[in-house]
Amino acid sequence: MSSYIEKWDVEDESFWESTGKKIAARNLWISIPSLLCAFAVWLAWSVITVQMKNMGFPFDTVQLFTLSAIAGLSGATLRIPNSFLIAIAGGRNVIALTTALLMAPTLGLGFALQDINTPFTTFAILAALSGLGGGNFSSSMSNINFFFPKRMQGTSLGLNAGLGNIGVSIMQILIPFVVTFSLFGAMGGEGLSVNGGMSYIQNAGFVWVPILLVLVLVAWFGMNNLSTATPNLGSTSSALFKILGLVGVGGVGAAIGLYLLLGLELNMWLVLPVTILVTVLMMKVIPGEIKSNLDTQFAIFKNKHNWIMTYLYTMTFGSFIGYSAAFPLLIRVVFGELPDGSINPNAPNPFAYAWLGPLVGSLARPIGGWISDKVGGAKITQWDTVVMILSTLGVAYYVKQASASSQPEQFFIPFLLLFLVLFITTGIGNGSTFRMVPIIFKPSEAGPVLGWTAAVAAYGAFIIPRVFGQQVNAGTPEFALYGFAVYYFTCLILNWYYYARKGAEIEC
Repeated sequence: MSSYIEKWDVEDESFWESTGKKIAARNLWISIPSLLCAFAVWLAWSVITVQMKNMGFPFDTVQLFTLSAIAGLSGATLRIPNSFLIAIAGGRNVIALTTALLMAPTLGLGFALQDINTPFTTFAILAALSGLGGGNFSSSMSNINFFFPKRMQGTSLGLNAGLGNIGVSIMQILIPFVVTFSLFGAMGGEGLSVNGGMSYIQNAGFVWVPILLVLVLVAWFGMNNLSTATPNLGSTSSALFKILGLVGVGGVGAAIGLYLLLGLELNMWLVLPVTILVTVLMMKVIPGEIKSNLDTQFAIFKNKHNWIMTYLYTMTFGSFIGYSAAFPLLIRVVFGELPDGSINPNAPNPFAYAWLGPLVGSLARPIGGWISDKVGGAKITQWDTVVMILSTLGVAYYVKQASASSQPEQFFIPFLLLFLVLFITTGIGNGSTFRMVPIIFKPSEAGPVLGWTAAVAAYGAFIIPRVFGQQVNAGTPEFALYGFAVYYFTCLILNWYYYARKGAEIEC
């Protein structure tokens, strides 16, 4: 079968049963591991920064949180062009090439981590390149949206995103394991001495390279481009060139944002909208066929529901990805250091627990999509938000207690349990809000809206580590959680008014 499918009508039951179902399933199950590795590469800094702190790399806590935030800002910004790639370059072409690009930061990390004297600037650049993995989410979700009928989109999008998100947990288990031995022998370089033993921290980068290579080949030969998603595809070479061009635009946008943030030290609440605006404007001035295609897709910006759903989805996915990035280092700082600044000898091991949060959040996502298919996305989002608010306030309470205690470990179990509840609610809300999009928007708009909302929400991977870093430095980490709870409350009101209440503008 050709990689380009011209006839695709999944709302036709006979076509779906005879042809569409098998093709859609194949593309979904190739998409999931590719997205899983993209998440793993993007969020690897949540584990790498803890390893760097334990091994004595000469960076303070704020700098280490900043590396995670850099990856977050870059990944979120790269999602903006990724939101529109499928309509321009085709699903198979986009997934294969964007997965291949992930080998750049993983190889770079493998070499940089072999020397404890590698400058911070080098790690900052590699963190920014890791954002390529974050960008891939928007194109992946936009692509899968075209393969399934409306009645199954909550489940299919939930599976793609939910199982893809598990990449964070797999990474948080795999990296601490592979750094303990020489995985690649002499090819992987020498280990670094730490606490009387050896650590091969470079494996945190190198381990992904052979996996990515296999996934690129599988995507190239096993996935499809759809005429319904990309009606004017053109040649393969031109499609690949367009992908690189738009990803490059996103890279420039991210670089500008990082310069404003780190070079000029501007306030992050100014940097974020400027970065988004600059990236979108650069895309709008691209000449020729790409410009006309983007102009059509940019119609979503005139729809107020695009902005409302962006705000709501940021609550769910932005929280999930931000907490995933900050969770290990937050455990290390809150429970690993005593009020006088000394090390807590009874501190819990962050790597023993941190992976649980992203795991339960990821597993909850397809459940949220499935329930929403049955009950309605807005209703699930409403009740889910209530639980988010309560669990966030509970986590804040125990963070405050632990930060002031000479025995912070006594508060760890309730802190962990409430944080796991918080992760679960982000996952359920991920599924329920994504299910709302195909109901609110017509098919030609749903794909770009899915990508755009995911792009803006991904700035949670920048905001949350950054806010935690600032509040930890100020001695008030619980203030960050109070702020998040207030934001969740505004989402509760918006969702109720526009979608969940009886007689709402759009009941979904």
